[in-house]
Amino acid sequence: MALLYHIAADVVVVLHAAFVVFVIFGGLLALKRPRILWFHAPAAAWGALVEFSGWPCPLTPLENWLREQAGGSSYEGDFIARYILPAVYPAGLTRELQLALGSLVVIVNLFVYVAVWRRATHGP
Repeated sequence: MALLYHIAADVVVVLHAAFVVFVIFGGLLALKRPRILWFHAPAAAWGALVEFSGWPCPLTPLENWLREQAGGSSYEGDFIARYILPAVYPAGLTRELQLALGSLVVIVNLFVYVAVWRRATHGP
């Protein structure tokens, strides 16, 4: 049974990572498929809200619970601090830099959304 919990925790990590990638880059998909905006806009809003507020994503406690059920240990902090920061961001990341990176994601997606809107209203 522990193996199933371990596999489930790993699946949650993969889904969580895929969601983060979609939040960051999903707006670019809308350049080819504008209907993606119906999925990306709420995902990006949720991602920005979690980053700006400092809330933990609900998937982090789920992953921790699954790891505990598998006999492993949970971790402190959130998904980004555990997996993304060590892989992507430099050591010593400050809250100000985190807010700047979150703002950059919002700004880039706004530009993409404007491009999609222009294409839809004015043609390619």
